[in-house]
Amino acid sequence: MIKKKLIKNAKKVDKFLINYLKKQNNSLLVKPMKYGVISGGKKIRSTIIFDLGKIFNLSEKKLINICAAVECIHSYSLIHDDLPCMDNDKMRRGKPSTHIKFGEASAVLAGSSLLTLAFEIITEEKYELNSKMKNEIIKFLASCSGHTGIAGGQELDLKFENKNKKINQIIDMQKKKTGKLFNFCLYAVGVIADKNKKEKKSLSNLGEEIGLLFQLADDFLDKKGLKYLVGKPVKKDNKKGKSTLLNLMGEKKAYLYAYNLKKKILRKLEKHGKKAKDLINTIEFILERKF
Repeated sequence: MIKKKLIKNAKKVDKFLINYLKKQNNSLLVKPMKYGVISGGKKIRSTIIFDLGKIFNLSEKKLINICAAVECIHSYSLIHDDLPCMDNDKMRRGKPSTHIKFGEASAVLAGSSLLTLAFEIITEEKYELNSKMKNEIIKFLASCSGHTGIAGGQELDLKFENKNKKINQIIDMQKKKTGKLFNFCLYAVGVIADKNKKEKKSLSNLGEEIGLLFQLADDFLDKKGLKYLVGKPVKKDNKKGKSTLLNLMGEKKAYLYAYNLKKKILRKLEKHGKKAKDLINTIEFILERKF
């Protein structure tokens, strides 16, 4: 059931991005951009946006631009993350990484272009949000994408390799590298639903927790997952000396931490009753997923 939902939502977002890129002035970078953002991937962040939108009775039309922007940001981070100067991963989503397919220079430029495309998609004139909402969303996305978010988290991830780090340092790094974009997903929906400052802060914190849960699940997949299902090399965190909660705590304690975190997230969703069913199913999938 969840797999069908993910595929359905991924197709919606891919269709939007394909049509959006068609309207752009063509350049040599469009091909590696499409390769990086459209082909493959669960697009689970988009599913979470749609799921939360159901809780607040928001139409998909109001959310699709946010989904597309999030997937552009996520794909930019993966393209850069895979580069030889960073994690040097040759496979991504079951196919050669963008820099393997198109070369390093094109991968850097395509990733950077996806980053800027995300903001363009949100500011699209046909996107029916008022200017105040667009400005708030853009500002928050910028903080989640740059040195206080994904980029800053990636820097810490690289600096932490083969170092003895404390639990709170690793959590801080993972909240930036992975949690911040999930943080944005929920915050942006809160803005569109016209929630107050306190409610948006609560959604933001919830998103950060979901992101941390996702990262823990990703670390379990690296340790025990199958390459053909995961779509990228596995068992590489230990080889690279990555600082992860799994490596620091050990498998049993890390899984218990993740399980308790999942329960905490689900308790926060209980107040929404039946409307939260889809989002609850997605959260359950995150920890138990095999891909």
